[in-house]
Amino acid sequence: MSARTKARKRAMDMLFVADVMQRDLRDVLADEQAKALGEPEREASWRYARDIVTGYLEYEHDIDTRIEATAKDWTLERMPSVDAAILRIGAWEILYNDEVPVEVAINEAISAASEYSTDDSSRFISGVLGAIADAAKAS
Repeated sequence: MSARTKARKRAMDMLFVADVMQRDLRDVLADEQAKALGEPEREASWRYARDIVTGYLEYEHDIDTRIEATAKDWTLERMPSVDAAILRIGAWEILYNDEVPVEVAINEAISAASEYSTDDSSRFISGVLGAIADAAKAS
């Protein structure tokens, strides 16, 4: 597993914990940062996970608005927490991280959904992120 894939998993875990435990994402991020200081072998994945979460926090309103506008009849509150976390990471990478090709962001999200969520989640996440990417490309 690549360092970026591990980082996406760490970011997904942070977003998931914040959602399920109803904790402020900034507090979850601070807790993870404290853990990372004791895990120098995982520094590469920690840095990108931190970039994802802080990037999401910076653009939270825009990302969540785009996800809900694209996910027909699904609010983020109604989605499984893991799906919401995966969508937020994928949307941030598509919209705000020029270092990650759109196809890679979508494929990584589909792979995460296949591994950590329901049978239908991969198709749902693919459709939502594909539509977000298409809309971003058109604007």
